[in-house]
Amino acid sequence: MSKRKILVTSALPYANGSIHLGHLVEYIQTDIWVRFQKMQGHEVHYVCADDTHGTPIMLRAGIEGITPEALITRVHGEHLRDFTCFHIEFDNYYSTHSPETRHYAEGIYGRLKAAGLIMSRAVEQFYDPVKQMFLPDRFIKGECPKCGAKDQYGDNCESCGAAYAPTDLKNPYSAVTGAVPVRKASDHFFFKLSDDRCVNFLRRWTTSGTLQNEASNKMREWLGETGENKLSDWDISRDEPYFGFEIPGEPGKYFYVWLDAPVGYMGSFKKLCGDKGIDFDEFWKKDSTAELYHFIGKDILYFHALFWPAMLENAGYRTPSKIFAHGFLTVNGEKMSKSRGTFITAESYLQQGLNPEWLRYYYAAKLNATMEDIDLNLEDFATRVNSDLIGKYINIASRCAGFLTKHFDGRLLPLSGQSSSVAEINLEKNLVAASETIAIYYTERDYGKAVREITRLMDIANQYVDENKPWELAKDATQKDRLQVVCSAAIRAFVMLTIYLKPVLPNLARRVETDLLGLEQSLDWAAISKCRLDRILPYKHLMSRIDPHQTAALIEAGKVSLTPTINQPHSPQQHAQHQENIIETITPPVTISIDEFTKIDLRVARIINAELVEGADKLLKLTLDIGTEQRTVFAGIKSAYDPEKLKGRLTVMVVNLTPRKMKFGLSEGMVLAAGDGSGLYLLSPDEGAQPGMRIK
Repeated sequence: MSKRKILVTSALPYANGSIHLGHLVEYIQTDIWVRFQKMQGHEVHYVCADDTHGTPIMLRAGIEGITPEALITRVHGEHLRDFTCFHIEFDNYYSTHSPETRHYAEGIYGRLKAAGLIMSRAVEQFYDPVKQMFLPDRFIKGECPKCGAKDQYGDNCESCGAAYAPTDLKNPYSAVTGAVPVRKASDHFFFKLSDDRCVNFLRRWTTSGTLQNEASNKMREWLGETGENKLSDWDISRDEPYFGFEIPGEPGKYFYVWLDAPVGYMGSFKKLCGDKGIDFDEFWKKDSTAELYHFIGKDILYFHALFWPAMLENAGYRTPSKIFAHGFLTVNGEKMSKSRGTFITAESYLQQGLNPEWLRYYYAAKLNATMEDIDLNLEDFATRVNSDLIGKYINIASRCAGFLTKHFDGRLLPLSGQSSSVAEINLEKNLVAASETIAIYYTERDYGKAVREITRLMDIANQYVDENKPWELAKDATQKDRLQVVCSAAIRAFVMLTIYLKPVLPNLARRVETDLLGLEQSLDWAAISKCRLDRILPYKHLMSRIDPHQTAALIEAGKVSLTPTINQPHSPQQHAQHQENIIETITPPVTISIDEFTKIDLRVARIINAELVEGADKLLKLTLDIGTEQRTVFAGIKSAYDPEKLKGRLTVMVVNLTPRKMKFGLSEGMVLAAGDGSGLYLLSPDEGAQPGMRIK
């Protein structure tokens, strides 16, 4: 087989949240494919990066009181830690906030502009008057203009599937502050995706075999039939404030995150090229003979199969050889859910003592080359791992290795001469003969079929052991030679199975290579038929079973509060559903880190006005001076305080609490009070404190 040059990427995780088990479907799938190709002896480079730009990053950093740069640096470390723990082996894991990505983003934009594919026009958008910023689609919510479903995002309805402009929403509100947004015009830059050059190219490209059949069919829907054009020009700019790369020559205008995010593939690879002396152009030039593969989730197919190749083609770069899209992860047959404890992070999984290779194996057993969703059924997960990996695979070595080290100093007999019977020859033939079939399954990403073929071979090997009963042979001194033959054949079968499983279980395979076989060189695919083993080391425990208590603990650990966050904006209705009937629940104290505490922005505030609220039994309306601005807060302290006596008093306020839209008005924070059921006591700072001072 000729040596291939291959560049592989996975989609870039957004630097605004933790890696969860849904993310890991993609990275494990990619890592298995990359490891298999490397075992074939090909030159393979696997790169990825954090996707670091956009409004959510900016908002979260503001809430935490740190810079966006500090936030993405911290999250990058967390992401890389989680990937490493699950044995995802990137050749480079980078950030889109890099000089390399900026260079290629600006270069591609400049080439598209020179080709007449960039245009400018005024756009009317929703603007948050409280936050004083234009709102991205996902930070606007309201009622679907098609079906009337409430709390839908600004770009599409999750209820009826309709797509629309944010300005089409009925009763819109800002998911950032809860305020009613206003319309405001701004000049934006567009990539002319509707241009005939783009449309004609995409019609050819999306039907050329680059995409899976179901993905190609979806592209045909979006492109329309020949002679029609359903594509719209793509808005590639955003207004300040925005965290990202400023567009050259356009002050206050920034590249939309989806322009520079896929360019991050190029930026990460460029960094690797500089570190390792690789020729970047050999992989990205127009006439490149190298191969380029993107592994992505089906939810971002539109960007990768339309925008991205159209950008590359018209900017003078090569396009992907293939795009491999996969489905979503469900847990126990349902969408991942925080309330059910099935929204499980990579960190939480590891904290319960669960082996990451258990999950790699289970995903591999479920994955195929389609865009179908896969389900993590936790009961089936434990059963399959315990049955296949422990009961079948590990069982071979644990039952036979000890006899070799105890009676024969670890020496294995070769498969030759009169010592081997037809049974040993057939066993080895069966395992070697499966090599090509399993290789095809790995190549085609049909890992489920590969795992089924490997487990079939496990059954054959275990049947051989069961029929020859080495534990009984060991009791008969006249069967000593036969004992060595049987155990040697079983260990050779175990090693071949290890090679077959190595892309899926890389850490376990490494331990077999070093701890059992004492090898300095790692086993590649060719070793299936060429590996000649002479001796093994004393057997050490390789893998344990899943304890059902571990998966139960995993669910409990995953149950978290549904507190509104920047990642999951809630409606003002949800914010205000208990606006006067606040029920306090006494719970055991929990510890938090200093980082968690510093997310709460506590400030000294002066009450410049306090008044009764008509129709409210418990609320007072407070106007608070926090130094740089005034805020309105509705506080449930009417029973404890005369509003006139509060005027001029200093108190403590939470200023970064998500505003609540109440029927009496917008509440823009919270004042702090103590109470034990017998009364309420407003907190006040010591003498000398001034409005706006931060409480630390």
